[in-house]
Amino acid sequence: MTPIAFAFAHSLPELILAVGALVLLMLGTFRGGDGRDWIVSECAIVILGLAFLLLFFPLTGSAIVWDGAFIDDLFGRFMKGLVLIGAVVCLILSLDFMRREKIDLFEFPVLIVIATLGMLMLVSAQNLVSLYLGLELMSLALYVIAAFHRDNVRASEAGLKYFALGALSSGMLLYGASLLYGFTGTVAFSGIAAAMSAKPGIGLVFGIVFLLAGLSFKMSVVPFHMWTPDVYEGAPTPVTAFFASAAKMAAVAVTVRVVMTAFPAATSQWQQIIVFTSILSMAVGAFAAIGQTNIKRLMAYSSIGHMGFALVGVAAGTQTGVQGVLVYMAIYLVMTLGTFAAILSMRIKGTYVENIGDLAGLARTNGLMAFFLAAMMLSLAGIPPLAGFFAKWYVFNAAVQAHLYPLAVIGVLASTVACFYYLRIVKIIYFDEPAPKFETASPAVTAVLVVASLLVVLFAAWPAPVVSAAAAAAKSLF
Repeated sequence: MTPIAFAFAHSLPELILAVGALVLLMLGTFRGGDGRDWIVSECAIVILGLAFLLLFFPLTGSAIVWDGAFIDDLFGRFMKGLVLIGAVVCLILSLDFMRREKIDLFEFPVLIVIATLGMLMLVSAQNLVSLYLGLELMSLALYVIAAFHRDNVRASEAGLKYFALGALSSGMLLYGASLLYGFTGTVAFSGIAAAMSAKPGIGLVFGIVFLLAGLSFKMSVVPFHMWTPDVYEGAPTPVTAFFASAAKMAAVAVTVRVVMTAFPAATSQWQQIIVFTSILSMAVGAFAAIGQTNIKRLMAYSSIGHMGFALVGVAAGTQTGVQGVLVYMAIYLVMTLGTFAAILSMRIKGTYVENIGDLAGLARTNGLMAFFLAAMMLSLAGIPPLAGFFAKWYVFNAAVQAHLYPLAVIGVLASTVACFYYLRIVKIIYFDEPAPKFETASPAVTAVLVVASLLVVLFAAWPAPVVSAAAAAAKSLF
């Protein structure tokens, strides 16, 4: 196999999405009409599904291609699988919502495919240049879809806020990358690792700080979380689901890859940063969500807290810690998609509602939906034996093994506080006087909610596939 064919073979999912995005754009443009056409969305789902299937046919071993810019390994394939699942499910969830809101334009699935392409590039980035290209390709598409409902003031505000703060974070990341290149003379992660001494200089430490600050914005962890509640509330709900699922998978994946492969000699330096942001994120996510009445804003603070829990595993800096992060992100993806499917089922007289109070007495008006949503809430709270409990157990166990006892204790305490607002929703569902009954959700939304709930409830019975895949993926990173 020639070098160019070898490189193409190891980047087939990305090539499928790149070509697919161009074909979808041409299809939507030349079909004419008012642009409101389901065929592009359906084709986008097929293209994303094909890219997902290609992940199951890896070539032998890991490979670094495209002149050292791109790596194909089990870690990347695991996280790309999560990204693609998130993208496919969010597109499925968007079909009925976009049609009802009269914004089912062909540009939306095209932008989803382009953003997903950027995420896959980001997951497999092996140097600072490919990292930045993947990040910007993802971000530029996300800026647009955040404000996709352009006639809605809240959506326009969400897009503007995300764009302004995103540009700031990109500048910080780029400044950090320039410092790392200036002090090491290379942009490759392996070259940076080789050039670093056991005690990095102040310039390299500043480079690490700024690079992690840029990545922290994409993960929406404290203190770079300011955009999250407003964007989650203002953006169309399927877009919010995409931000909370696929985008988070890519951001966490590249953060883990960078700190583990580029900065092994600076573990004590970046570990302090990760521990600090983890503690703050868990605390803010636990306390700031208590007073929320809008369920999308509550999910924003919930996501901040959950990213803090995921960073507990990253802070461990070990193979066990990475495995814990991968298990955590897989379970978090299912819980998030299930919860947003429930939110998209909250429709009264043709209007989507977002107030938590609208869930009052749901158990008496729609018992099955109440059960499934309660399962999501209890799992997010980490109540055993649901999947969310095991997610937190894996990352806390990794922290304990790495002797980060204070971090693990703070994580358990923050998780206990966060139980309040999750259990409050369960109480509203089962014990409050019934609010007006929701309309019947679309079959696709109902299917996502049911499947996600079953996965969360039954995870304890058969965790081996996810745990074994995460262990193999973590091993490939070291």
